[in-house]
Amino acid sequence: MKKNLTTVMFRGTKSQEEALCAVIEKNRDTKGALMPILQQAQEIYGYLPIEVLKIIAEKTDISVEEVYGVASFYSQFSFNPKGEVAIAVCLGTACYVKGSQGVLDRITQKLGLVPGATTPDGKYSLEATRCIGACGLAPVMTINNDVYGRLKKEDVDDILAKYE
Repeated sequence: MKKNLTTVMFRGTKSQEEALCAVIEKNRDTKGALMPILQQAQEIYGYLPIEVLKIIAEKTDISVEEVYGVASFYSQFSFNPKGEVAIAVCLGTACYVKGSQGVLDRITQKLGLVPGATTPDGKYSLEATRCIGACGLAPVMTINNDVYGRLKKEDVDDILAKYE
């Protein structure tokens, strides 16, 4: 799946940048340091916005293209922040066979949001995930810490209304 850089306004703080700089300084002379730097940067910010990738590139003397190339190769990294309402629809085999694609399509239609994206106001984010381990409830989606199972696409509007 192609990752896109976010269009959500970056809201990093001075303390986050200081923490990132400390991580970079600590790892600067370590061979293969880019991965741990990216991992810790994502822990600090919750995702990897382009502004953070530029700081990492500048402070490590690695091109921003290379930093982005490494980050975009690994699925553990996200370029979009999670929304206040973080929605994940399971597309694992059991869920897919039982109709999770229809659930995902309805969410996309309702919110105008594609998987992997966050609304510009930061309210909603949508992820298409693989098995979340609730196959007996297929198809399943999670919203923040709430799990919804045995879904039909017709259930989506009422569920999303709880989070408006």
